[in-house]
Amino acid sequence: MMSLTLSAMLHVSLLSTGMNSYAEAHKVHSETGQPMVILVGAEWCPACVQMKNSAIPQVARRGLLKKVAFATVNTDQQGSLARKLMKGGSIPQLIMYRKTRSGWSRRLLVGKQSPEQIEAFINQGLEAQQAESQLAEPAAASTVKQASQRDANDSSIN
Repeated sequence: MMSLTLSAMLHVSLLSTGMNSYAEAHKVHSETGQPMVILVGAEWCPACVQMKNSAIPQVARRGLLKKVAFATVNTDQQGSLARKLMKGGSIPQLIMYRKTRSGWSRRLLVGKQSPEQIEAFINQGLEAQQAESQLAEPAAASTVKQASQRDANDSSIN
């Protein structure tokens, strides 16, 4: 009875962390541009279970998972997807994908990580995304300015 209660509490806490399927996280990424962070692991892996049940909920409670599209992928249940996402066979793997001007950027943490290590990993990715978007803004402003100048030149010809 006690294990059933603990299991139910754990399930509720995982739902409250915002753990989604890969498809849901990809949809959120597509709609918002938020980086995707995926925890790849298995239920038989003690380090994976610790990250999923302890470290990730702590990161979620601090609000950081609201800034990314987060998902978990189980290697036993979603083997094909897990193999496509992972580099090598060691688990757990925490992977961040974010879209850049030159394509996809991929960052990786392998092995058991503390909440602080996970937060640093996510924050570094968010900072890189913000820096890149700030670099893109002047370029976009320059393009608009050039188009405005062309329009002004075109109208002065007529």
